[in-house]
Amino acid sequence: MTDTDAFAGRKARASDWFRTLRDEIVAAFEALEDSHVSGPFSEATAGRFEVTPTSRQADDGSDAGGGLMSVMRGGRVFEKVGVNVSTVYGTLGAAAQKAMAARGVPGIEEDPRFWASGISLVAHMQNPHVPAVHMNTRMFWTPGAWWFGGGSDLNPCLEYDEDTAHFHATQQAHLDPHGATLYPELKAWADEYFYIPHRKRARGVGGIFMDDRNTGDWEADFALTRDIGRAFLPAYLPLVEKRRAMPFGETEKDAQLVHRGLYAEYNLVYDRGTKFGLATGHDANAVLMSLPPMAKWV
Repeated sequence: MTDTDAFAGRKARASDWFRTLRDEIVAAFEALEDSHVSGPFSEATAGRFEVTPTSRQADDGSDAGGGLMSVMRGGRVFEKVGVNVSTVYGTLGAAAQKAMAARGVPGIEEDPRFWASGISLVAHMQNPHVPAVHMNTRMFWTPGAWWFGGGSDLNPCLEYDEDTAHFHATQQAHLDPHGATLYPELKAWADEYFYIPHRKRARGVGGIFMDDRNTGDWEADFALTRDIGRAFLPAYLPLVEKRRAMPFGETEKDAQLVHRGLYAEYNLVYDRGTKFGLATGHDANAVLMSLPPMAKWV
């Protein structure tokens, strides 16, 4: 079942879930800002998200969807964090059709309509001891196919083994009910996907990642996607709370800026979501929200 009418309810449920998850994360991050009352940056004003509607137009000027771009800058805990949701639709251009056909999407060149919805989050932190993080989940539909994708991964510039272990263990606890082999499979996929070939190293310490998830059971795949989203806050918030008040100096800040350069290189050169967003005419500021506020190359 992939026709538009039959899938309308499923599309609405997926879009509503991504918006619900966005609201929960925004509230949790603003609460972190409020509760940071000692340590570096605690004297600053607690950060708040600036929320901007985004829109997309088709070539003929008709509505092609949009969403919300929520960005916080210069907070006590977050130097820059974006939590975006969008639901976009329309007709894929020639380049996007070719890319989809190369991935094996059936019938895309004969009927290039599409619908996509998802949430995308990237957080760059004030304190170098607090790891940066990325999370994204999404659903994609075409007349001939549908699938889910996404995951989350941790990107510390100063690594703590216990933080990495907690992040992975929380994700595994949320994935194990969906099958014992799923977590190791998605962990291995993340290790491969978030590798930077020209630097011959990983972007961070990994996480989970999937794409083209279509087992034929939409309900099961949607449930998995929701649990990937539900794992994010319990996996990440304790790490922020543990590290945000730690003292740091120029050496640690320099390490953070250099690592951010690595992050920017990956997102601009390899990230599939960045490429798709720019190729389909989505709001460039929303697509490039993932870039750090400051970075350094040496």
